[in-house]
Amino acid sequence: MSDLLAQSPSVTTAAATERLSRRLKIVYGSGEWSLASFGTLRQIFYAIFLTDVVGLDPRLASIAALIGITWDALNDPIVGRLSDNLQTRWGRRRPFFLLFAVPFGLAFLLQWWAPPWNSQLALLLTVMFAFMLCDTLQTLLAVPYHSLTAELTDNYDERTRLAGYRMFFNLVASLATAVAAPAIVDAVQADGSTSQGGYLLTGAIFGTLAAIPFLLIFFTVRERAQPAPDSATAPPFAATLRLAWRNIPFRFAAGLYLLNWITFDLVALMFPFFLVYWVAGGDLLASASVFGARLPLESAVLGLLLTTAVITLPLWIWLAARLGKQRAYALGIGFWALIQLLVFLVQPGQVELVLGLAVLAGIGVSAAHVLPDAIFPDVVAWDELRTGQQQTGIYYGLKNFGRKLTGALANFLALQALGWAGYLSPGTGATSFQQSESALLAIRTLIGPGGALLLLAALLVVWRYPLTRERHGRVVHLLERRRQLARKRHTR
Repeated sequence: MSDLLAQSPSVTTAAATERLSRRLKIVYGSGEWSLASFGTLRQIFYAIFLTDVVGLDPRLASIAALIGITWDALNDPIVGRLSDNLQTRWGRRRPFFLLFAVPFGLAFLLQWWAPPWNSQLALLLTVMFAFMLCDTLQTLLAVPYHSLTAELTDNYDERTRLAGYRMFFNLVASLATAVAAPAIVDAVQADGSTSQGGYLLTGAIFGTLAAIPFLLIFFTVRERAQPAPDSATAPPFAATLRLAWRNIPFRFAAGLYLLNWITFDLVALMFPFFLVYWVAGGDLLASASVFGARLPLESAVLGLLLTTAVITLPLWIWLAARLGKQRAYALGIGFWALIQLLVFLVQPGQVELVLGLAVLAGIGVSAAHVLPDAIFPDVVAWDELRTGQQQTGIYYGLKNFGRKLTGALANFLALQALGWAGYLSPGTGATSFQQSESALLAIRTLIGPGGALLLLAALLVVWRYPLTRERHGRVVHLLERRRQLARKRHTR
């Protein structure tokens, strides 16, 4: 096949020139609001919620997250296979949005409930159940939703633009939750309630908002006609997994995707710990001034980081069109790695320096959000050319499976490291608390050199990614020629 691709001429086809309407891109992209608001709240605030509000030992909290995400990750390829083979008058993917949008919003709220049990085991089991339920419902939406990215268009650059719309909503949702959640929790506490009340209010607000975009997608976006699955020729599930593993571009794309997001998970998880216990010296209500507005420290830093990420999205889309997705990604991820190394050098009280580094980190975070999702759909076309089967759902299921499993591993190892380093939970109602020197060193190491090493590993993987713009164009050309021949045979 490599020889065939090398010899195939690069021609312009309808697939190469098609453009999606802006309205479709906006409505479809809004689904990322739901997934990102859920993901950001969990990535940044769930660990500190479990340790400081629920009262779980960090090592037990890591076990709850590991078991919950492992369970959910196993469901991703199954949901992908299910959505690939579902046939309804609404299409293969859209029925999931109608059925599971509202239950997902309700489970969103349940995840932020702190049970009133005294037993650590009872707390562990309750938290684990809520985690598994919410994540499973998220899977039933995320896998069909992401599968549509590869099916709405075959165009190399149009997929980058579509990913850009998605990541715009992703980053805006991340920005909204990162800024609003600490502000809501602090405001509720200042009003005389507990931080638990603040987290529940946050979960209710963003859980409601999470259900709406998927309902809009169901009623607005129309799937392109897809060939009905042939049960006689479709390989069994285990064989499908083996075929996916033989897809060389998929291995590289999945590897860089996992390294990319495991870094984001690790850095996001450690950010509140780093800001509160290292930069603010244990002041749980620390604040910072941004453009004259006084905000909680977490809101200020994350707000600047994510605002920069949103603003620089067009830059990375433009660079991907000029340099190719791989080179643009390598540039952005290398820059982010450098910033993470500098984070380790920050000293207590250097709030202005942290704010400045947050702005710079946002540039790399923007590239890390848009470009892996622009790269990944191209491997589906390669697989269709190899196998003759369109298995978009299974590929996105496998991608989500790996992403969640490695994210769970990152959370597990980070929280285990905090536990063994002597991290202690502050008492209920505490506004100031000092961590041990060993715990502070663990926090700084994980967020700085730890994140940088993972990003450098992603840089090495993307540098060897084989599916360039030119090779992708040849794949699309060969697929189009095959489809034309199939249509001619069908009309005879």
